[in-house]
Amino acid sequence: MAEMVSNKQVILKNYVSGFPKETDMYVTTSLIELKVPKGSNGVLLKNLYLSCDPYMRPRMTKDMEGSYIESFEPGLPINGNGVAKVLDSENPEFKKGDLVWGMTGWEEYSLITAPYLFKVPHADVPLSYYTGILGMPGMTAYAGFYEVCSPKQGECVFISAASGAVGQLVGQFAKLLGCYVVGSAGSKDKVDLLKNRLGFDEAFNYKEEPDLNAALIRCFPEGIDIYFENVGGKMLDAVLINMKVGGRIAVCGMISQYNLDEPEGVHNLTRLISKRVRMEGFLVSDYNHLYPKFLEMIIPYIKGGKIVYVEDTAEGLESAPAALVGLFSGRNLGKQVVAVASE
Repeated sequence: MAEMVSNKQVILKNYVSGFPKETDMYVTTSLIELKVPKGSNGVLLKNLYLSCDPYMRPRMTKDMEGSYIESFEPGLPINGNGVAKVLDSENPEFKKGDLVWGMTGWEEYSLITAPYLFKVPHADVPLSYYTGILGMPGMTAYAGFYEVCSPKQGECVFISAASGAVGQLVGQFAKLLGCYVVGSAGSKDKVDLLKNRLGFDEAFNYKEEPDLNAALIRCFPEGIDIYFENVGGKMLDAVLINMKVGGRIAVCGMISQYNLDEPEGVHNLTRLISKRVRMEGFLVSDYNHLYPKFLEMIIPYIKGGKIVYVEDTAEGLESAPAALVGLFSGRNLGKQVVAVASE
């Protein structure tokens, strides 16, 4: 008989309308057997770190029309990207003791029957990095910037939500390529982080700008070649006026729209025509085959101190609901991680 242990879990209470609240989730404890059922192809994970990401908000809504990912189910643990250790496996690709990253439950232990997991290739960097720079956000920044934006040296690059998990990396990739880089963020601390630690040429607090168009003209008197889109809404509208001919917009996310019952309209789309701008949405999963190439590039940059990665760590699974909700009021400084357990 396998050992039974208590398993703390974060459960979605009900589907959410408007801004999510901590009370939309609750922490409970169940029992779990530390053994994978024979012949199930499953793996049993001990979760070490969990990732808080903006795409999790739409998953709290019922029947997301046209979405690429399913909604959470009320009454069940929510799930997302995380880093974990394999405790037991009936899957030929994973063995006991493996460190992995990928989709896991928001709980202390997860039995995953259809693993969407990758082995941790380098354990000599902080394991939490696999929720961020070496995980899904890192690959998102890499694919969105290099593959979707086709950047060239010396171009003018603008990034919204620039201090977040993805934006902080896009900005540094652009600087390494010799681009002029500006970011927007939602607090003085975040603006200071962009300019003083992450090497952005300029940054502004969008909450303090009465006129976003004027802010962009100030930062980009000649216009914008590349816009890495994370917020949507009014920011996208202002950017469209300021794009250069032949500019590219990579649409990664639209966090300003996720809590609205009716999304805001975008009014300046005709600029795509007159400026011959290419605007393209993308999913990181389409670029998973590039992960080895991405690691080849990024690991030396991390070890050589050429790229800085800022994390905001919440301790313990019980802190996870507040950490996730905090994303939508901009409470985090850097990539929001929840530390569940040490190895």
